[in-house]
Amino acid sequence: MCGLAGVYAFTDTGYKSLDLLPAASASVAHRGPDAKGAFRHGAVGLVHARLSILAPSAAANQPLADATGRYTIIFNGEIFNYTKLREELIGKGCVFTTDSDTEVVLQLYIREGQEFLKKLRGFFVLAIYDTYDSSLFIARDRFGEKPLLYFKDIDKLLFGSELGAMFALGVPRELDYTSLYQYLQLTYVPAPATMLAGVKKLLPGHSLYIKNGKVKISSWYKLPYDARKASQNPLSYTQQQSKLKSLLGKAVTDRMVADVPVGAFLSGGIDSSIVTALAAEQTPGLQTFSVGFPEHPYFDETKYARLVAAKYNTCHTEVMLTANDLGDSLFGMLESISEPFADSSALAVYALSKEVSKSLKVVLSGDGADELFGGYNKHLAEYKTIAGGLEAKTVSQLEPLWKLLPKSRNSFISNKVRQLQRFATGSGLSPQERYWYWATWQHETEALQFIAPRHRAIAANRLYTARKSRLLDCINNHHDLNNVLCADWHLVLANDMLPKVDLMGMANGLEIRSPYLDHRVVKYAFSLPAKSKINGAGQKRILIDTFKDILPVELLTRRKKGFEIPLQDFLATKGQDLVQELLSDYLIKAQGIFSCEEIRLLRKSIADKRGGGTQQTKLWSLLVFQYWWQKYMA
Repeated sequence: MCGLAGVYAFTDTGYKSLDLLPAASASVAHRGPDAKGAFRHGAVGLVHARLSILAPSAAANQPLADATGRYTIIFNGEIFNYTKLREELIGKGCVFTTDSDTEVVLQLYIREGQEFLKKLRGFFVLAIYDTYDSSLFIARDRFGEKPLLYFKDIDKLLFGSELGAMFALGVPRELDYTSLYQYLQLTYVPAPATMLAGVKKLLPGHSLYIKNGKVKISSWYKLPYDARKASQNPLSYTQQQSKLKSLLGKAVTDRMVADVPVGAFLSGGIDSSIVTALAAEQTPGLQTFSVGFPEHPYFDETKYARLVAAKYNTCHTEVMLTANDLGDSLFGMLESISEPFADSSALAVYALSKEVSKSLKVVLSGDGADELFGGYNKHLAEYKTIAGGLEAKTVSQLEPLWKLLPKSRNSFISNKVRQLQRFATGSGLSPQERYWYWATWQHETEALQFIAPRHRAIAANRLYTARKSRLLDCINNHHDLNNVLCADWHLVLANDMLPKVDLMGMANGLEIRSPYLDHRVVKYAFSLPAKSKINGAGQKRILIDTFKDILPVELLTRRKKGFEIPLQDFLATKGQDLVQELLSDYLIKAQGIFSCEEIRLLRKSIADKRGGGTQQTKLWSLLVFQYWWQKYMA
């Protein structure tokens, strides 16, 4: 894992940005604490911060040039099939000076050009400069596991691993109100937009090529999903399980490759437990880590993690977080995000990563399984809506009752009421609007009310409609559960789950790898019919049936529980000072972005413990934004 940034100047004015590269390098230093380097040639400058995992010798530090000095690369990621690719290149006469995957990537580009990306198994962002024709090639991995942002104007193109690098390189600090509107609904800003007007995220599976002053963006990978083909999969269910077992086993084996020890996050859920079981079979004494909340048993799943740890005799560590512990991690987490990101579970991932990084540089995770196999509550809700029947009809008819009952995410009963109310409302909408309703934390009209009246027309404009429409491309006329999983893959996984583990891990010098994101596993999962994933018996059917023999039986019968923190209690205790400071009437009025009246009503509803299960998330989203604004924009 690493951090990188760069400048390509088009004019004399653009050349001035090259002088800002040392500041950009400092802004991504936390992503790579082991080494740093810089390169400059004419109009181009590159900087790199390295976290050494493969070939840790200084010879593999970056920027890395080929023997002729013509090509120079900066690279962030891991290529799991690099040894095989290296052997093939040696057979063609290539001579290597390091044992790193970075040099393999560079030599492949030299020999095969941009098409070489399709040979890579792993995750990455890379930039390769050719001094001969002054071209710069930038690419991002298939699913967006590693981040890349860029800004282009008439004078230059700037790029970096995080928005903090873009600030350091001097991008205009202009708020994008359409992005703010989406953020208030989702708790994150979906790509390709960012919270800054003009700064964009390179989409997953895309590349950017600069030559002769022209910039070309291309798609080199597209999710191989066809709803009709998936529904007609010719394999029997037993055959489907056999292939899944083989593919996921290989994916885990690949992700154990490192020149440093590899551990695993173990939440106690199905997904991470399967990964841990497969990894422990290859690594005796595998180090595993789970996070718990001793003051809030409803959120604590450590007992299930212990069962898996005991079964596979792992070296298990529990990171138990109290409200004080979360408070201690709060500012570290907020400092680690240079774009507003308000998935509150990031706070726990930050605290866990901080502890894990004391002994490891690499861990495995279970990210991606829910989006592949239908693990979220909204997936079950979608299945029941499509299937119809008495249960779905009854829940919908009782919507007036659900609206009256207290709702919260802090206990089983109140959370169930919240889910029933959302199901009742969503089931009456069109497939696209239902998906958006279930994917967001607050309705469009609610989110818009938080924005100051003079900015609302700018936020909810035709650009917003176009962005939303693109995010809903997967929800088409041939609609089944797989369409929803496709939409989640592009929206939730790429913009919430993957940035969360990248940002929180990298803030602590920790690389987090998920076998479920192996592109062969992903391609296969999207070739399976929806009925293999969810039916009347439950969710993630094929994943559980394939691996149930290697899991403790208690995990197979437990209710699904998302990875969450006791946010309401935290905001009422350790977070209270932050609420008073960042959401005061004085600051809101002076800032001019939000409606002072709406924020005042939100503060009151939280203080009075009213308003349902989403109020705490609304407040948290505003706090995260305000901290970011004060740091970068005020």
